[in-house]
Amino acid sequence: MNVIETTKLTKYYGKSRGIIDVDMTVEEGEIYGFIGPNGAGKSTTIRTLLGLIYPTSGSATVFGKDCIKHGPEIRQSVGYLPSEVFYYDDMRVMDLLKYSASFYDKDRKVIETRIKYLAEMFDLDLKKKIDDLSYGNKKKVGIIQGLAHEPKLIILDEPTGGLDPLIQQQFFNLLREENGKGATILFSSHILSEVQKLCDRVAIIKDGTIIRVEQIRTLLENSTKRFTLELAGVADPAPFAVNGVSDLAVAGSSVSFLFRGHMNDVTRILAGQDLVDLLVEEPDLEEIFMHYYHKEDGQ
Repeated sequence: MNVIETTKLTKYYGKSRGIIDVDMTVEEGEIYGFIGPNGAGKSTTIRTLLGLIYPTSGSATVFGKDCIKHGPEIRQSVGYLPSEVFYYDDMRVMDLLKYSASFYDKDRKVIETRIKYLAEMFDLDLKKKIDDLSYGNKKKVGIIQGLAHEPKLIILDEPTGGLDPLIQQQFFNLLREENGKGATILFSSHILSEVQKLCDRVAIIKDGTIIRVEQIRTLLENSTKRFTLELAGVADPAPFAVNGVSDLAVAGSSVSFLFRGHMNDVTRILAGQDLVDLLVEEPDLEEIFMHYYHKEDGQ
């Protein structure tokens, strides 16, 4: 069963592009990644799924129900964390979370117990006023708000901003736990490493259009890394002109390039160099997209 299904989903804001012909299927029990740079159309897609904005054309269903016609009913079983969270600053955290919980047809005592459990997990003081919280703690409030009613579908839009690494890890563990209990998760991010840690499949969106859907294991097998080298002498570009290398830049003793493929291939190249320094890092998504385009064009 597909929990989320869209067909040629399109949204224009006047003459400005939102999303164009987005086809997406998210299966029940799946953790589905949705990645792309800011402005690519991730949030527009999500807001349409939630019935918060109306599509220009195309269709979207959640739990087999039309997102516009059955929006309020669908939202009873959805937990949503937006990329930016805004609250009534004068409210205390617990009062806000109780107020949010009142919109769901769930036992109040059960939800309050769940709120306290999650607050303890994330080290969040429920007695504080929203206005006194840091950005990271406000994001924790959003996480608890989205998960307090134990939704069947969890939709996360850039959820980790402001969270320190330890809390991020606890959050990922919680998502795996919820998924283990049967929840389906749509995880939207511009940070590839986050998606790699969690997801089964990933859709890559750019300029409002999904350009690729991959199994994460395929993405990992063909992961792209940026290499920056400092050599003892003047660099010769010839050894680096091999399959898998792109975006090669050589200046004096410095070399940088993207590499996609088996790491053994690139380590053989490096073994023949007189290295002074080496940096290997994840490229940003724009670089990865360019690599995809080169591959699609046969370059």
